[in-house]
Amino acid sequence: MSDGTGNDATQPSGGLQAVLALPQFRRLWLGQVFSQLADKFYIVLMVFLIAQTWAGSTTVEHGPLADAAELIRQRGMGGETFEASGGNEAQLITLLATGIYVANTLPAMVLGSVAGVWADRWPKRAVMVASNALRALLALAVPLMLLPGPVVLGISWGYWGLLLITLLESCLTQFFAPAEQATIPLLVDRPLLLPANSLYTTTTMAATIVGYAIGEPVLQLLRAALLQIGVRGGHFLLVPLFYGLAALVLLFVTPAERPLDGGGRSVWGDLQEGLRFLQEQGSVRGAVLHLVLLYSLLAALYVLSIGMASRVQGLGPTRFGILLALSGLGLAVGGLLVAQLGHRFSRRLLATAGLGGIGFSLVGLAQLRPALTPTLILCVVLGLGAACLGIPAQTTIQEDTPEHLRGKVFGLQNNLVNIALSLPLVLAGTLVSSVGLRPVLLMLALVVLAGIALELPWGRR
Repeated sequence: MSDGTGNDATQPSGGLQAVLALPQFRRLWLGQVFSQLADKFYIVLMVFLIAQTWAGSTTVEHGPLADAAELIRQRGMGGETFEASGGNEAQLITLLATGIYVANTLPAMVLGSVAGVWADRWPKRAVMVASNALRALLALAVPLMLLPGPVVLGISWGYWGLLLITLLESCLTQFFAPAEQATIPLLVDRPLLLPANSLYTTTTMAATIVGYAIGEPVLQLLRAALLQIGVRGGHFLLVPLFYGLAALVLLFVTPAERPLDGGGRSVWGDLQEGLRFLQEQGSVRGAVLHLVLLYSLLAALYVLSIGMASRVQGLGPTRFGILLALSGLGLAVGGLLVAQLGHRFSRRLLATAGLGGIGFSLVGLAQLRPALTPTLILCVVLGLGAACLGIPAQTTIQEDTPEHLRGKVFGLQNNLVNIALSLPLVLAGTLVSSVGLRPVLLMLALVVLAGIALELPWGRR
């Protein structure tokens, strides 16, 4: 028996099996996987090209990213080897890559709300397909940026062209994200929204870890494989291939929706409507605030992880990625647990447990002796707490937001979350240099504990 979305109404009662049994959601999820990996591969490709083309790196066997990491490692050791082996090169790679990161982040901070308004006005499938197809076309233009040309501010015109392409790619992403999030409740019945969001969150985290980890080896492999048949520049095909696959899969997603034309309202009028809804709907407002809190903490911990790793015997500052990986592992495991068992517990309990787990981890990281095993365990617990907080919050927003407002609300949410991700990157480092690592961790723990009383928790049972 069909529910009007192409899914079988006689579906299992809960869990990942029930969600993955829905053909329409499977297609949306597969499109998310391809799109998320393409996003990560794109950043890896940019750093790869910077290191090879503009930073003077000619190393192919080990890869320019590995070269840059080794140079930074030597610098962190304070050895003279860094200066002798090309410290200026690593600094230039870092500087040029920072420009790419800024171009990728800026639209997320300023465009998310407006893109969410248009995601409500346009058919969501069309938005998702078009945004991925256009990103594939933009990625195909990347090789043209390596052609000889004028020098601007001491750097070839091609680098500035890459910044422009990155900026446009990120702008299109801002349209894709709210349309994708607003499509989930159109394809999944209310009882299955929690496992659906668990899978969505777990996939996002896995794509981040896997995409950055395998990005350069896959680029090199594709480059070498196509070179065997006489095709040069095969690594340029990876990003457009994945964006193209995402567009192709999403073409077969058919959500039952009624796109709005705006009713003569301006974009600013629609934004005000979304803001009024957040003011009036306590459950959604509280969930959004908790997501902003969560992502602020995760961004701050990204900065603090270097200092934490430097205190732990057996790690050191250059191996801070292990702490982040363990937190990501905890979040992924937590996502799977929430998907399978979350329906047995109230959102209030899950949110409170998540905040409590994060707070406990922060206090433990600040107070315990910096031994390796306890630190790794606390990082996993922190990830579990993030899953228990973030996934129910996202589900609450989807459940309690009317269909005609979802794009606006998700656009505002993405705006706030991206600002929350950016500000701590500046503030956390400044605070650590002023008062030290332990007081900052304790301050973050107090913020988390205060969050338990903030919109307690979203007025849900």
